[in-house]
Amino acid sequence: MMNIRRAVVIAAGATIILAVATGCVPEPGSTPSPSASPTPSDGVTPVSPAPTPSPIETMLPDTLQLPERCEDIYSATMLDSLNQQNPPLNDPGVTMYSTENAVGLEILAAGPPSIRCSWGTPSESGLATTVTVIDATQAAALRTGLLESGFGCEDALGGTVCRIEQRGVSLDDVPYLRGETHVVRDNGWVATAYINFTPEGYSEDIVQTLWG
Repeated sequence: MMNIRRAVVIAAGATIILAVATGCVPEPGSTPSPSASPTPSDGVTPVSPAPTPSPIETMLPDTLQLPERCEDIYSATMLDSLNQQNPPLNDPGVTMYSTENAVGLEILAAGPPSIRCSWGTPSESGLATTVTVIDATQAAALRTGLLESGFGCEDALGGTVCRIEQRGVSLDDVPYLRGETHVVRDNGWVATAYINFTPEGYSEDIVQTLWG
């Protein structure tokens, strides 16, 4: 995780008080008497400058730096596991979307910075993930859209995690499991759609790798 920290230094000014002393004028014809030595009450005690406060650290939200390669969104352990469980990475024949949610598809269609990664061959088992950089307005719209579409959402992984899952039987009487997991955190969105392939700790690993 890349944490951005900004230091704000508050300067404190010192107030200087100027004192003006008034002299005495002798009467005509009289002999001036020696000037009396000033007593502590005749002067003004200097005011010490106020201490300058130490810099105050301002915590800013984490920001997602989009990787250039799919291999870089996973830890080495997860990448090795995926290569063993359901290769290959990014088979050109796998065209499934990382979401079927209307709001999510609209955001992706707008062309924000993103990277799409898939696992498996064109079959009944695989997944697709898209990591996208979004702004605050898109993040809010996405959360609302997922909730209104029946997703279960919670505060987790440093942001909002929304999930939906469906079990059924295909026309060939084959049981199936399909679903989606979305992580919205700061300026990042990790969307994953899967069918009959749910690697344990998958989204958690991506978040840990990208945000730390």
